[in-house]
Amino acid sequence: MTTADLLGKILQVVGGLAIFAAIIGLLFFFLDKAPKRGKDWVQLFVFLAPALFLLILGLIYPAIRTSLLAFTNSRGEFNGADNFVWMFTQPAILNTLLNTVIWVLLVPIISTTIGLAYAVFIDKSRGERFYKALVFMPMAISMVGAGIIWKFVYDYRQAGDEQIGLLNQIVVWFGGEPVQWLQTSPINTFLLIIVLIWIQTGFAMVVLSAAIKAVPTEQLEAAEIDGTNAWERFTNVTLPGIRGSLVVVITTISIATLKVFDIVRTMTAGNFDTSVIANEMYTQAFRAAEPGRGSALALVLFILVLPIIIYNVRVMRKQREIR
Repeated sequence: MTTADLLGKILQVVGGLAIFAAIIGLLFFFLDKAPKRGKDWVQLFVFLAPALFLLILGLIYPAIRTSLLAFTNSRGEFNGADNFVWMFTQPAILNTLLNTVIWVLLVPIISTTIGLAYAVFIDKSRGERFYKALVFMPMAISMVGAGIIWKFVYDYRQAGDEQIGLLNQIVVWFGGEPVQWLQTSPINTFLLIIVLIWIQTGFAMVVLSAAIKAVPTEQLEAAEIDGTNAWERFTNVTLPGIRGSLVVVITTISIATLKVFDIVRTMTAGNFDTSVIANEMYTQAFRAAEPGRGSALALVLFILVLPIIIYNVRVMRKQREIR
C-alpha cells in the first residue's frame, strides 16, 4: 500500500467519524427544546463545519467532477454526449448493461425469498441461533474472499486429471465431462450471481427474522382462532406486518447488486461476457485510459440507483404517516 493510499484511507475513516459525530450533535441540538440563541447557532456551525468540509471534499466534489468528466474524451476535451452514444451502440457495453439488469432482477428477489423462507421455517425452533449463524456467516466474508472460494468451486481441469473444483467433480462422478464454467456464456453470469445470493441471503434472513418476531402474537392467534391455516396466516398477517422490512431488504440488496464489482473482477475480470457496469467503469477509467467513458458509466449507475432510493424513502414516509 502506497503512502497516498494509506492517507486516503485515514481521511475516509476520519471523515466518516466526523460526519457521524456531526449527525449525532445535530440530532441532540434539535431535540433540545430550550430556545436557541445566536451563540447556539454559531456553536452548531462550528461543530458541523469539519463534517461539511469533508462531505464536500469526499462526496459532493467528486460527484460533480465525475458528472463533468462524463462529457469529455480521453484528453479532457468536451465531446458532448459521445460517451453515452458509445455506451449504447457498442455490443460489449450493451451486454454489460444487460448483465447488470439480470443481476438486479435475480439477486434481490432470490436472496429475499430464500432469506424469508428460511426465517419463517426456523422461527422459534430449538437451534434457531445456530441456524441463523450458519446462513449469516457468508456476510462476514469479503466479496473478494467469496469470489476466490467460489472460483475454486467452479475450477476446471482437463478430462482425466483430478478435479479440484467441486462442481466439475460432481459432473465427473455422474459420468460427464468437466466444463469450463467461468468461460461458458451465458451460464457463467448466473454462476457469478449465485455468489452474491449466497452472501446476501444471510442479511435478508436476519432482518426479516427480526421483523417476523415483531409481528404481534395476538394477531396470529386471532387468525388461528378464525380457522386459518399456516399459509393464510403467513400471507394475511405476517407479510403485511413485515412489508416495511421487505422493502428495506430488497432496496438495500438491489443497491448492493448494482454496485457489484469485487466478485466479477476476482472471478472473471469481466471477460467471457460477464462484465457489469461497476467493473466496466473501472476498466474504462483505469485500464483503457478513458476516464470520460468510465465517468459516463458511473453516471448511469447513479441514475439507476436513484429510483430505488426514492422509492424506499416514499415507502418509509407512508409507513410513518400510518403510524
